[in-house]
Amino acid sequence: MTIQINEALVTIATIKLERIIDFYTQILGQQPKIYIPKVYAKFQVPGVNLGIFRPKDVHLSEFNNAAKGKISLCLEVSNLENAISRFTALGYPPPGEIITASHGREIYAYDPDGNRIILHQSIENPSTENGSIPAPAQGTIRHGHSKELES
Repeated sequence: MTIQINEALVTIATIKLERIIDFYTQILGQQPKIYIPKVYAKFQVPGVNLGIFRPKDVHLSEFNNAAKGKISLCLEVSNLENAISRFTALGYPPPGEIITASHGREIYAYDPDGNRIILHQSIENPSTENGSIPAPAQGTIRHGHSKELES
């Protein structure tokens, strides 16, 4: 017997739900497709659905004990430098250097909860003028103030 899978998604648990939703709204350049205040948001981007949720109180200790996020969300971008500039403008500059590998170039960035985001530019996907990280949208994350946001 096989399992029929209707959909797959990556989920991020956070106790600072609104702050993380604001961050991904800015980075992805879109509002969540599904939004339940104080509970859940779902974004649909090419290749993946991204769910962000606030754990129920009975499960909070399970998530509070993690020193850093345990996931790596890889975003394939068409222009790595533009993506780095976008994260930097939002107050979350990637802390390291660009790594060149056989499959392309990448750098690690982090969301406000410390989840690793791998920004990757494939060799098969050369730079374009526009890049794939959208221009700033209106929201609560402001240049130079992102890390002080409260949910």
